[in-house]
Amino acid sequence: MADDEATPEQLAAIAAENEEPEPVNYKPPAQKTVKEIHELDKDDESLRKYKEALLGAGVGEADPNAANVVVTRMSLMCEAAPNPLVLDLQGDLEAFKSQSFVLKEGVEYKIKISFKVNNEIVSGLKYVQQTYRKGVKIDKSDYMVGSYGPRSSEYDFLTTSEEAPKGLMARGNYVIKSKFTDDDKHDHLSWEWNLNIKKDWKD
Repeated sequence: MADDEATPEQLAAIAAENEEPEPVNYKPPAQKTVKEIHELDKDDESLRKYKEALLGAGVGEADPNAANVVVTRMSLMCEAAPNPLVLDLQGDLEAFKSQSFVLKEGVEYKIKISFKVNNEIVSGLKYVQQTYRKGVKIDKSDYMVGSYGPRSSEYDFLTTSEEAPKGLMARGNYVIKSKFTDDDKHDHLSWEWNLNIKKDWKD
């Protein structure tokens, strides 16, 4: 039903409402390697134990050829979903463009990003997401993930809770461009995926 589709003017109005605020004027600290941090104040026993708790005891155990930050999975966390909604980000990223997550309109959900840090501390990790409807950018979200040291197990980052759009005009396909970046503007991973808002889980 073409009459129920959002018009370009309505999409522009939604985009204007979701305009992002000016970025904060933040200057990241100077970067130090894990080895340098372990070497600092090494005679101070309490500080040494504290750093071991944060960074682990070993230095340089990771594969030096591995990327420092590896984004492994993205999951849509929704208690109402009949099945897990998971993207394997170590697979074929192009394939996501021809698939889509289905969300029932109006449900609460969060996005979980799973990632590994391999060799050095990474500061100011950020998850950035831009949402498009019929080619028009209608929303942009920046999530500050934080700073992390290397370890063998994965980290998980959860966004704040969001509500899926609802109503006849909100239903349909949304293209989402996601990026995992940091203070130094390293693009650790960019991927594009589709979100299909439906009246029910199986329409």
